[in-house]
Amino acid sequence: MKIIFFGTPDYVVPIAEALRTGFSRKDADGLRSVVTQAPKLVGRKQERQHSPIDDWSYKYKIRAIFNLDSVPEADLGIVAAYGKIIPQSVIDKFKYGILNIHPSLLPRYRGASPVQTAIAAGETVTGVTIIKMDSEVDHGPIISSFTEKILPNDTTGSLRTRLFERSAQFLVDLIPSYINGKITPKPQDESQATFTKILNKEDGFIDLTSHQSPTTVHNFVRAMDPWPGAWTKTKIKNEELRIKILKAHLKDKELILDQVQLEGRNPVSWEQFKAGHLDHKFVG
Repeated sequence: MKIIFFGTPDYVVPIAEALRTGFSRKDADGLRSVVTQAPKLVGRKQERQHSPIDDWSYKYKIRAIFNLDSVPEADLGIVAAYGKIIPQSVIDKFKYGILNIHPSLLPRYRGASPVQTAIAAGETVTGVTIIKMDSEVDHGPIISSFTEKILPNDTTGSLRTRLFERSAQFLVDLIPSYINGKITPKPQDESQATFTKILNKEDGFIDLTSHQSPTTVHNFVRAMDPWPGAWTKTKIKNEELRIKILKAHLKDKELILDQVQLEGRNPVSWEQFKAGHLDHKFVG
């Protein structure tokens, strides 16, 4: 069985590793290649930055593909946080289709930010759904799923890492049954579908003057960690500045700020910030 993996960030490396070790590569079978985002030029020196999956594939001498037009025919495709829409013309190249690993209990939280949205909404349970991809975003029939608790202090980073680590072996165990026709894909209930969006830096803003509950603010801070990061506005000596809320926790239903970072400055504890800026005032 020839497999091609589509993925980009570091938290999906366990999926690629499970595919590499879980299936033989004799006679060109197993994980044939990966499809990932092309290297980018970053920073003042415009240094070439490769995606984590690109770096991983180089380590194991597995071919990396950067252009969807270059994807060859294969038996099975696996997608996890690839970052681009895969057209039907590419899906049609796979004998058994493409399986998409989505970190939510579909049809809830389709789209680009399911983990962030679930945490911000105060959910206590989420999971992973594996679907057979079709031409619509996160719309295809369900192959299988599992649930996972959202812990009180989970951030998007910690929860997402845990979800994909658990998905790795779950997927490897699932593939033989899927290939052998022992699983009947189940259509999603469209009446229960909800959607998430692509986040940008501005989406990390939270107005601390709007009398939101401590729990709501805490959930939002956790949801925005590690990116785009929660931030608000403060006024110091009549100058309005951005301040990042890096860490916070709840104590007796009260929000406690732990670590903040004023724009252009180093991270400090909340106590250090207050001591140095007695006249600060949050603004909306």
